Amino acid sequence: MENRSAMSDIAIVKEICLNLKQIRLIKNLSQAELAEKAGLNRITISRMEAGRAATLLTLVQVLRALDKLDILDMFEEEAEISPLQLLKLQKKQRKRASGPKRKHLRHEEKSKW
Repeated sequence: MENRSAMSDIAIVKEICLNLKQIRLIKNLSQAELAEKAGLNRITISRMEAGRAATLLTLVQVLRALDKLDILDMFEEEAEISPLQLLKLQKKQRKRASGPKRKHLRHEEKSKW
């Protein structure tokens, strides 16, 4: 596998399409069978495997039909909190519950001292 950052966008698309074709062949599906499972036209599968433009929706439909939606897991990125941010968040958290608020004594109830 080549360093993708050095590859052109078109070369990356072709690599993705070739990989999809390999998955289809490993699953022993014809283009027509995959198209039917994905709810697409066979020509769409043929064009996609040739590296021609496909929509993200088409890609998702093909991945679902190939039972390969787990490939999309690599796009999930969990945010990491730095130790300083964590410390700030902990400082902002309440440490104890406050009791009921005291009512101020009315003017006439105040002590006469």
